[in-house]
Amino acid sequence: MSTTIPAPDTMITCLRDVLVGPLTEIGQRFSALLTDLVPHTALVIFTRECTGRPRKVAGDPGVVDRVTIAELDRIRSELATGQIRRGPARIAGRDRDVWVILDATDTLLVLVPESARTASIPLELVRALFAVVATGIQLQVRNASPAYLAESRAASSERARTVAELTEAHAMTLESILATLRSRDLDDTRARVTARETATNALIGLRSAVDRHRELAEEAVTTAFARLHGELRGLLRHREVVLEMVAPPVDGRALPGEVAHAARALARGAVLAMSAQADLGRIRVAWNCHGGDLLIDIRDDGDGEADAADLARQLRDRAETLGGTVEAESTPGWGCRVAARLPLDMPAPVAGSSALEALAVLAPREVEVLEHLVAGRRNRMIAERLGVSESTVKFHVASVLRKLGVSTRGEAAALGAEAGIKAAG
Repeated sequence: MSTTIPAPDTMITCLRDVLVGPLTEIGQRFSALLTDLVPHTALVIFTRECTGRPRKVAGDPGVVDRVTIAELDRIRSELATGQIRRGPARIAGRDRDVWVILDATDTLLVLVPESARTASIPLELVRALFAVVATGIQLQVRNASPAYLAESRAASSERARTVAELTEAHAMTLESILATLRSRDLDDTRARVTARETATNALIGLRSAVDRHRELAEEAVTTAFARLHGELRGLLRHREVVLEMVAPPVDGRALPGEVAHAARALARGAVLAMSAQADLGRIRVAWNCHGGDLLIDIRDDGDGEADAADLARQLRDRAETLGGTVEAESTPGWGCRVAARLPLDMPAPVAGSSALEALAVLAPREVEVLEHLVAGRRNRMIAERLGVSESTVKFHVASVLRKLGVSTRGEAAALGAEAGIKAAG
């Protein structure tokens, strides 16, 4: 039985639909696209770029709810870039027959096929489609929209809390076992040695799991800054501008993934705006860690005619989504400066307040508008999706901000994401 491949225009339209929806549901949309090409029961996309939710999944809960980061990392380490492999792999606790593809973006695709048949499956087409999807994920993450940052921080916080609770519970248990087994009051030497080794190995495994979580959820500040340096060199490659990079201290705190993405996006946005000036010779970018904050300072030696208020407005949503601040100033004859502060820890919840309680005051149409804010859309696109005028959308957005007690779209999106509001497709 041969596989029916859709017409190119149909395929492109379907691929576009996969890319434009909420990032959290991209696995489900891609699974639907591949259903006829590669019939499968489960799909997993794994990328370390997306720190909040590194797995995008669809299909059998027995697989997608139980597959671990360690299993996916092991598969990825066995593949070469661009490789397609069919065969057994350890997934969700047992060996399964799977298709796996590793894209050039270091993003992994795992498909659990419905049957053992391999004939007529257009693997090269699947690899090409996955390359587009993987690149789309990478671009969305690097763009660090306020909606993505809010969702990523909420997911990272929940995962960190769960890991901490499990670590504490299991570590206490294992340490108690070790203390008991090391007691000289027990006389069965062999039993004590065997049990002690088992408990020790379990404790080491638990600590390793926590280390993997930290490696996935955090990025060394020097590594994040080095990545930014490479991105900015590419951004300025056609400008005769000296780029001065002042690195943070090597012993600075590791950055949560969403903070690293936001910091690079803020710096890119500021440098891009500054580089548009005609009379410009130097841009200085500095990061520093102070207490629980990452401090970003960007300056140029231009004519100081850049619109500082507009630049701050462009950058503010990302920072405020994470509880940070952005300030910009231009001084004629002296240049432009952007200063941002991003907290490295989640803000403590306000006593007596609840995101769900705040959303209860919204009208149904306002909830619809908030869903689009969570998706990171601007007023014009929201108007097109809802079939209303842009001025009507502006009215509803203002009402949403007022009722939620926030001042920016990014804060509203963060509050909506915290309360479980799904990004509108």
